[in-house]
Amino acid sequence: MNIRHFGKTKALRLQLILIVPFVLQIFGAVGLVGYLSFKNGQKAVNDLADRLMDRTSISVNQHLEAYLSIPHQVIRINADAIRMGLLDVRDRQTVAKYFWHQMQAYDLNYIGIGLTTGEGVGAARYDGKNVVIDDWSPKPPNNVTNYATDNKGDRTHVVTMYDWNNFQEPWYTEPVKAGKPIWSRIVTVNYPNYPYIAASAGRPIYDANNRLLGMVGVDIHLLKLSDFLRNIDVSSSGQVFIMERNGMLIANSAKEQPFTTVKDEIRRLKAIDSGNPIVQGIAKQIQQRFKGFQSISGNTDFRLDFQGKLYYVQVSPWRDQYGLDWLVVVSVPESEFMAQIDANTRTTILLCLAALGVACGMGVITSGWIARPILRLNRASEAITSGNFDQAVEDSGIQELNALANSFNHMARQLRESFTALEKSNAELEDRVEDRTGELKNALSELQRTQSQVIQSEKMSSLGQLVAGVAHEINNPVNFIHGNLVHTQQYAQDLLEFVQLYQQHYPNPADEIQIAAEEIDLEFLQEDLPKMLSSMKMGTDRIRQIVLSLRNFSRMDEAEFKAVDIHEGINSTLLILQHRLKDRPERPSIEVIQDYGSLPLVECYAGQLNQVFMNILTNAIDALEKGNASRTFQDIQANPNQIKIMTSVVDGRWVQIAIADNGPGMPQDIQQQIFNPFFTTKPIGKGTGMGMSISYQIVTEKHNGKLECFSTPGEGTEFVIHIPIR
Repeated sequence: MNIRHFGKTKALRLQLILIVPFVLQIFGAVGLVGYLSFKNGQKAVNDLADRLMDRTSISVNQHLEAYLSIPHQVIRINADAIRMGLLDVRDRQTVAKYFWHQMQAYDLNYIGIGLTTGEGVGAARYDGKNVVIDDWSPKPPNNVTNYATDNKGDRTHVVTMYDWNNFQEPWYTEPVKAGKPIWSRIVTVNYPNYPYIAASAGRPIYDANNRLLGMVGVDIHLLKLSDFLRNIDVSSSGQVFIMERNGMLIANSAKEQPFTTVKDEIRRLKAIDSGNPIVQGIAKQIQQRFKGFQSISGNTDFRLDFQGKLYYVQVSPWRDQYGLDWLVVVSVPESEFMAQIDANTRTTILLCLAALGVACGMGVITSGWIARPILRLNRASEAITSGNFDQAVEDSGIQELNALANSFNHMARQLRESFTALEKSNAELEDRVEDRTGELKNALSELQRTQSQVIQSEKMSSLGQLVAGVAHEINNPVNFIHGNLVHTQQYAQDLLEFVQLYQQHYPNPADEIQIAAEEIDLEFLQEDLPKMLSSMKMGTDRIRQIVLSLRNFSRMDEAEFKAVDIHEGINSTLLILQHRLKDRPERPSIEVIQDYGSLPLVECYAGQLNQVFMNILTNAIDALEKGNASRTFQDIQANPNQIKIMTSVVDGRWVQIAIADNGPGMPQDIQQQIFNPFFTTKPIGKGTGMGMSISYQIVTEKHNGKLECFSTPGEGTEFVIHIPIR
């Protein structure tokens, strides 16, 4: 009875051993699927919200640039026509008709001119549909006559008359005072059934002799910006609004208007007083977060909680060259995206739990089916271990276990000694093969490395001789020019002082001398000649600096181990690489930050150390350009490429040079191979894979120093060189 009980206990334990890992794996998979489903959904929401807000901001910015550029284009056209005499401001009848035709071509509210005489004329669309003409004389009262027009722009009858004084209206005074094209303050008028809220663009006008005639202005309706925002497909409950830096609303996508009417007067609203609760609440939180709206200088993305809901918010400044400085705010509620994702996550978890239940049931049945023949085989194995070889294992329904049982006895007799002999022989053979293979690999690697280093050394020697020769040949004529320029400047200064002395004593020269002075423009010559000679001296100084940098980089005259200025070598290398650092059509220039410490002279092979600087800086530029391939010009401008060079003294015995970039960085497996010979990640023909290997040898073997690489994918790479001072 005890033996049978022990057998059942053992069978149950074996069954549990088979099923528990299986159940745990299924349960872990269910949890992992649920967790990954939630995290992937959250990440998808963040990415989707960012893309949606970026797309909306870009769309709004493009519309603002296109819509608000029209007034300044029109006033520039009109100012040019007046300056060239194509439009006579004294003929107000013709000017009015010309403005009437422009109103047919452009979606504007008003085009007009105000003259220094107090007169003026303009064409307006006060009701949003019909174009009328305003014509005014200099002095009130009732000096403005408003005319209705027909479909040809001709005046038909007087609609009304009112007072107007150019010199008291910002529409006229602000552009004239500025002396350039500007935006005046926003105009608000409550016309019958048509609120008039417009931005007014103006610029001074001049005749062909550059005499001020007055100004020309154009009004454009701002409520149409709200119509545009309402048509943007952001989300069902997302909001887009535009406001000035003082918080006044310009336009919003809500159905509520950005203004209110008090006693038949239009009053613009601040964003924090908007009739739309979402616009009002988000504006208040932005104001609290940034302590006002004036401090927001760049695109800002963040999330905020409003009325128990999370909102993704993006604030983007928008400016133009004529003085507008607005903020574009895009808000999208997180709930717009999370509802379906939460439902999908719940469904996934329920399906996984159902699969877990089915798998557990099948596991119980399968484990029992497998455990029984294994227990029989286990009992036979234990009997053989105790010395009883007369055992027969019964057949089961599993073919593989039957084969195992049939070969068990034979295997038990032969396995031990055969396996021992085979294992010993195999180990000896593998050791010999591994030793021989390692020797061959090391020999081949050393041969390839030595060959490449010889070739590289010959190339650098030839390059150094060529650079030194070119520098020498350029230096001689430049020194000749530079030396003579000093005397030329002195001679020219003496001559000019002599001429001035002559003019002081003889202010009324002979007519022939006066004519000659005017022909050669003596005053301009006296002013420009010293500047020209200074510019020539600056040019020769620049050439001499480049020649010196080439000589310093090549170090043909300093081939021995001697004390040099490390900063001089770095600056020479940067000057040679200047053509790769400067801006290009596809990207802005690469910014080089030189954070130099106070270094003593360092004993080194200067030419070889310059080669190390060249290899590291070239790799940094290549990495930045590779990362720029997937970025737009605006992205690069917002987060510019940078190379930072820092030098310092460590422990009084070492000089540290750190060269870092903010490129794409390197994964760990590439960092581990970066100093191996012939290892490169560049395309065929772009690199030999020897640059960093030779640099490592120069620093560690030639200078008893250290060269280390630190890199984080997505953040950048830093190479740190340690060189003993002596």
